[in-house]
Amino acid sequence: MLLGLIAYLSIFLFVGISAYKAYQFAKMPLHGRMELYPVPKEKGHEYGGSYYEEVEWWNKERHVSHGTELIEMLKEMLFIKKLFDNQRPLWWISYALHLGIYFLMAWTLLLVVGAVTLLGGGQVSASSGVWGSLVFYLTAFTGLVGLILATFGSGMLLLRRLFDDTLRKYTTPQEYFNLALLYFAVVTGIFVWISDLSFGSAREITANLITFTPFQASSLFVLHLVLLFTMFTYIPLSKMSHYVGKYFTFHKVLWENDPNLKGSEMEKKIKQATSYRPTNSWSAPHITGATPPNK
Repeated sequence: MLLGLIAYLSIFLFVGISAYKAYQFAKMPLHGRMELYPVPKEKGHEYGGSYYEEVEWWNKERHVSHGTELIEMLKEMLFIKKLFDNQRPLWWISYALHLGIYFLMAWTLLLVVGAVTLLGGGQVSASSGVWGSLVFYLTAFTGLVGLILATFGSGMLLLRRLFDDTLRKYTTPQEYFNLALLYFAVVTGIFVWISDLSFGSAREITANLITFTPFQASSLFVLHLVLLFTMFTYIPLSKMSHYVGKYFTFHKVLWENDPNLKGSEMEKKIKQATSYRPTNSWSAPHITGATPPNK
């Protein structure tokens, strides 16, 4: 019962803190726009140039495609495209970790689907009809592939940061902790499920968690759950919460290039941003407005 309460609490905190972070990003004032071209949302200029290069652009209609922008954003979110283009050797292990996490997310959803099927009186096995066998094989595939990829990716990234001279200079203790937490959370999961790669017991435990039914748990399983629940609560509080900021980074920083025309929404945003006054205690004259000391 206690493990069930901890599971629900960790999920609630993960979703709640992530949503709060997204709200904070959305409410932030206008950023220093980078306007890195090409901006994919500008129709006709996806491969270079800009609407602003046209003669008297302010008198012409501006065509924007948010669908194209979304496609480019998904390339980064799902495939880490920029790392692939610029750091191909690092991409292989980084993407292994991310792809493993995606598979484990699918595996978790399939465990819930399987548990609901069991609670509804259905069967989930290799010979239980189209639905039951489909859930059975998909659960086994996503779970096995996810555990292997996530273990390989997190372990190799940890070793890379430990032994690569360049990366080691820029790696903070928190980043070592992040990768170690991911690694041990997944590895303990492998030891828990290695004797049941069809994940039948995982499906039954999921059903118990849904119905708040007490269940027997080994010390290794308890350790795995504690690490898992810690990870769920910790991730949105750490720099690993970049999954929240990706949308705002691309949509609001890299690609927001709306024209600053008189009476426009952008003009209002700029006026609001320039109305802020610094609250720090820096001594630089351009920050405090103080008269610089005589030399």
